[in-house]
Amino acid sequence: MSQVAAGSTPRPMSAGTLALTTLVLGLGSFMNILDLSIANVSVPSIAGDLGVSYTQGTWVITSYAVSEAIMLPMTGWLAQRFGQVRLFVMATLLFTLASLLCGMAPSFEALVAARVLQGMVGASMIPMSQTLLTMIYPPHKRGLALGLWSMTTILAPVVGPLTGGWLTENLTWHWVFLINLPVGITVAMLANTLMKDYESPRRQVPVDYIGLILLACGVGAMQIVLDKGNELDWFGSGFIVVLTVISVIALSLFVVWELTEVHPVVDLRLFARRNFLVGAVCLMIGSMAFFGIVVTLPLWLQSFQGYTPFWAGKVVAFGGVLALMMGPIVGANIHRVDARAIATFGFVVAAGVSFWSTRFTPDVDFWSVALTRLFMGIGISCFFLPLVTINLSGLEGRQIASASGLSSFMRNLGSSFGTAVMVSLWGNRATVHQAQLVENITDYSLPTQQALDRLAALGVSHDAGLAVINRDIQAQAYLLATNDTMLLSGLMMLSLVLLIWWAKPPFTMKAAR
Repeated sequence: MSQVAAGSTPRPMSAGTLALTTLVLGLGSFMNILDLSIANVSVPSIAGDLGVSYTQGTWVITSYAVSEAIMLPMTGWLAQRFGQVRLFVMATLLFTLASLLCGMAPSFEALVAARVLQGMVGASMIPMSQTLLTMIYPPHKRGLALGLWSMTTILAPVVGPLTGGWLTENLTWHWVFLINLPVGITVAMLANTLMKDYESPRRQVPVDYIGLILLACGVGAMQIVLDKGNELDWFGSGFIVVLTVISVIALSLFVVWELTEVHPVVDLRLFARRNFLVGAVCLMIGSMAFFGIVVTLPLWLQSFQGYTPFWAGKVVAFGGVLALMMGPIVGANIHRVDARAIATFGFVVAAGVSFWSTRFTPDVDFWSVALTRLFMGIGISCFFLPLVTINLSGLEGRQIASASGLSSFMRNLGSSFGTAVMVSLWGNRATVHQAQLVENITDYSLPTQQALDRLAALGVSHDAGLAVINRDIQAQAYLLATNDTMLLSGLMMLSLVLLIWWAKPPFTMKAAR
């Protein structure tokens, strides 16, 4: 692979080559993000097939998330060492190999080890696909490029559970991982061929071993806390307390060390730039609101509305329909409209849909829920892209890889926080609502007696009747809890409206090389 000298400009791609390269880079990013969610619905099948408990089975998800979270902030440093194109191709090939190992894993321990490898080697794929897209497009079309790229971050999380559910129900869980093989090999080969003239200069940057160790300890411990906290009763667990202390200490030392290190493994000085800071914080909070609902809504549908994993995935997948249509349109016109105004519109629409969703009732039908997800696609497509544009504005070409890696880390951190907070809130609020509803169920309550009399007329005993009423109360409590999470999601979206206007125009990137 040729390496472009500093300051030189490769010949522009033809329209056909540019379209194919965009598709290739988008597929690489999509495949990687998909693996964050595609295995979620397969955990029960994996646990049963490999002879472990469901709780142990969730380490298939945690192991991948932890290893990827550790490596994401290192993208910029790795790009300097290996070159941007070479890093993307290597990461894709190794990710594909790790997917093969996952699909062929003979034991649960082997599967977890393969998932750790998959997260480590594939972490650079998402930020590098974003970085390379900004490199191959001319400045006035980079909004379109980022619009096309942003669709992968929107579609993959909603398509993942749907695809995973279908593969698990119709084939076996192994295909959740093996499906990556033809896509990964094709993406790596085409990227290597199409972008051979776009390789960036390499630098032999010294290895920041201390920063690397502190990053691994701090981020790894934090990710495990977020993934397992709700399951282990948070700070009621000594394991969670110890990991929290390790994370706080390691990350505090990491920040101090990286800000004084000559060759830091992560360029934290990017947060001193106003637009990067605003974009990153909004991306994290917006991801918390969005991904928290992407997790809790299917939980409610499957637990209390009688949906199968596949049908719950179909509901969530409606969120990608309008997002898929609007992403390129928003991207192609973002240079004509203030990115803050587009983001504000996205926040307001997402909040409005969340508030609309708080009106769900126990007998809500499929299309009523699906329509809320459909219109949520408008809000999502109108805030992810402007945030990425604001996040990268004013940066030099050499900073794009580092910034993309850090912003991807902030998005992942937001999704982890959102999942942990929303699931915990969902369970806790359901307990509160159930306690409040049960207060009205007494031997002297007329509605209770009427309900028991109706059940008795159907041949249901007194104790069985009380059990039926208790199930109804539990279903109602979790519905109210679902409405609470929707309300919180909407309020979080609205809170970003003021913050986004702190960003300062112009929202353009400098030369991509």
